[in-house]
Amino acid sequence: MARKRFKKPFKGGPNSIIVAVLVVVGVLAFATWLVDYQRDIKVLSYSSFMERVEQGDIKSIRVSDQNVRGRFNNGALFETVVANTPKNWDSFKKAGIDVTVETSSGSPSPWLFFPVIAILAMMFIFWPLIRQTRGGSSGGGGGGPGGIFSMGKSRAKMFLPSTIKENFDSVAGAVEAKEELEDVVDFLKNPQKYKKFGAKIPRGVLLVGEPGNGKTLLAKAVAGEANCPFFSISGSDFIEVFVGVGASRVRDLFAQARKHAPSIIFIDEIDAVGRHRGSGMGGGHDEREQTLNQLLTEMDGFQTGDTSVIVMAATNRADVLDKALLRPGRFDRRVDVPYPDLKSREHILKVHAKNVKMDPAVDLKKVARGTPGFSGADLANLINEAAIQASKKDQQAVTLENFEEARDRVLLGKELKTIVLSEKEREITSFHESGHALVRLLLPEDTDPLHKVTIIPRGRALGVTHSLPEKEKFTQTKEEMLASIKAALGGRIAEEIVFNKMTTGAASDFQAATNIARAMVCKHGMAESLGTAVFGQSQTDFAYSQATAEKIDAEVKRILDESYVHAKQLLNDNRDKLDTLAKELLEKETMYAREIYELLGITPREDHKFTQ
Repeated sequence: MARKRFKKPFKGGPNSIIVAVLVVVGVLAFATWLVDYQRDIKVLSYSSFMERVEQGDIKSIRVSDQNVRGRFNNGALFETVVANTPKNWDSFKKAGIDVTVETSSGSPSPWLFFPVIAILAMMFIFWPLIRQTRGGSSGGGGGGPGGIFSMGKSRAKMFLPSTIKENFDSVAGAVEAKEELEDVVDFLKNPQKYKKFGAKIPRGVLLVGEPGNGKTLLAKAVAGEANCPFFSISGSDFIEVFVGVGASRVRDLFAQARKHAPSIIFIDEIDAVGRHRGSGMGGGHDEREQTLNQLLTEMDGFQTGDTSVIVMAATNRADVLDKALLRPGRFDRRVDVPYPDLKSREHILKVHAKNVKMDPAVDLKKVARGTPGFSGADLANLINEAAIQASKKDQQAVTLENFEEARDRVLLGKELKTIVLSEKEREITSFHESGHALVRLLLPEDTDPLHKVTIIPRGRALGVTHSLPEKEKFTQTKEEMLASIKAALGGRIAEEIVFNKMTTGAASDFQAATNIARAMVCKHGMAESLGTAVFGQSQTDFAYSQATAEKIDAEVKRILDESYVHAKQLLNDNRDKLDTLAKELLEKETMYAREIYELLGITPREDHKFTQ
């Protein structure tokens, strides 16, 4: 059997482009010269020509029938038409003109063929480039950036089962999400098991969660577990400036997926194409809505075939998606991918620490307890930052101190060594942070344990008071929220008590306290005068009247004022502890909870300090 021959694609590098450009420039230059040459030939009338002959101005002529071309004595060119008579030939001889005669049957001038030759040469040079532009790059799933002729092709990248190394063991945490996705894997592996009971294939799975929590990794893990082709594309890859291109790409994507069924289509950031229809007018909105309509049709339309193609999509803005996209038959399942809990954070840290040389004293469980609210990506970054710190210091292994520094850098920014505070500013900052810390220590039942206090500038803060939760918390009591407000106000209160002055350092504290108070009133029904009603608010519209808004503002102010008075009383009653802590902090610049408990003679709570 004869072997099939494959043509090698044209690989036009920079040298090919330079040669092509030089050829084009040469052709254009020669054409310009021909035009200029023709423009320099002067056309004479018969009488003018004979007059110049008699005056002896003609040097030579070339005669072809009645057409005459010649040159003047000064080198200029001319052409004219002359009757072929003996009298004229006598005049030429008498004037001493060099005469050349051409027959009309002679070969045409080679210059007549130059335009045709030039066009053919240019086509020969540029045809491979044109073919390459039309063919495009079809890698990954059919249709990469292939120019205008392949604009309607899908830009999804296709991953074969042999190239997908991820599985559910690769995903740390997200236990509930993996349990829901196991059903999808089982259907792709054993579709007949469900079909014999009349169960229908789930059309789509929507992964919802904040950035960095592993939505994309979960999708690839499903493909790896099911051992099927995986098509990956971003929602923005469908949208193009030309209307209709997005819909064409959707059709091409689903055609490829059905061809390789059973398969998985993964659309990342689907909110780029799946937003509510009718939210805009013309232009890009028309293109986006046509793309969405085609996606809806492909997922569950009139001509949808019974093929094992599952669409997985990821978004952190499920609230903006079109309702038709979320109905059963399209995205049948919504899988929430939350921030990892304590156990999941410890597991994630262990996965990312596998290739990092750790000190035996490092307890990743303590690190996990000190990172509430961190996403999986944040934890990976924490490990990397700690390794970088250890490398800079030429250590043998990563220590707990490196994790402490890395966490401060991630949360607050790099330590600002170039900022030099005056002694007065350092003193004010020391009392400010001591005020935060002391209020938190004096409200032990309703606040998270103190972790660390520092007056070393980091990021935009001149000082920071850290606290860490004793355990994972999923709800908050009213007393805990009020305690957080009082701790936030403690910095300004300390400045007022000691210096009888107000500085701008409390701006972010007041913002945090106000946000908590407003959430208590509007979201959690903790307002005494407004009852248990919830007062929602969108970006532009308020769901309550002006009179209610005034009551809300008054209730927020009451909560803040009462908290301010209570926190001020606490600090006045413990002024000696405030002075002692501020003076010690001014000398040490950074103090951990255990040191502060010993200094003030307060019974210590759970210690969350990474370092010993």
